[in-house]
Amino acid sequence: MTGSASDLPGGHPPHTAGIRCSILIPARDEEAALPGCLGSIAAATCQLHHPVEVIVAVNRCTDRTEDVALAAGARVVRDDSRNLAAIRNAAARAATGHVVVTIDADSRMSVGMLSKIDELERTGRYIGGGTRVRPQRWSAGILLTGAVLGLVLAYRRVSGAVLWCRRSDFWAIGGFDENLASGEDLDFAVRLKTYGRTRNQRFATVLSEHAVTSTRKFDDFGDWYLLRNPRLVRQILQGRTQAAADRFYYDVPR
Repeated sequence: MTGSASDLPGGHPPHTAGIRCSILIPARDEEAALPGCLGSIAAATCQLHHPVEVIVAVNRCTDRTEDVALAAGARVVRDDSRNLAAIRNAAARAATGHVVVTIDADSRMSVGMLSKIDELERTGRYIGGGTRVRPQRWSAGILLTGAVLGLVLAYRRVSGAVLWCRRSDFWAIGGFDENLASGEDLDFAVRLKTYGRTRNQRFATVLSEHAVTSTRKFDDFGDWYLLRNPRLVRQILQGRTQAAADRFYYDVPR
């Protein structure tokens, strides 16, 4: 299901022969964190045995994020939106791989991630999916916050951290919803799962691999901050309040 430019919405690039996966990374002032992310992708690519392309969407950067990306061989696109959905979609529009895989610049994927995604996709039984998450560090506040967010994901029967699907299916559901100021990843996973049902395909959570996620939000705000501010959590997950998204994402200095 490689498609051509004419059958992908908006005339997106056709599949490039040999490129199995396009890795999409939004990045705002990620000079310090991006090398770890790119290094984990390079290690996972060695296990895949197929070429991948890495696309970094730089967003309002004032540091050397772009230089770091280019030095590692990644392609760079620019989007200065205060909107993660738009930033992710900017990277996706440049993608040419059969499968698109999203990961945040301050996260790292386990070494078998891409090969496992490849294995699941080739069965044809899955529309796409997500993976398990491990925080960079542990504390009681982080553990309980993770448990609460895990309940939200379990209720929706989806997962996140590293989201993946065929590029044609990504655009079939319209990519990430740019009407949302935040919570775009949860919304995307739910819509992807729903779309999969129409194709008799399941949403897969990769349990044998994981993503290590940064805990810098806890470092910035405190380990108990989210549990003490449930209204903010609801606003972030619902994605309809720009002020909440600005407070938690777009205005936070790196």
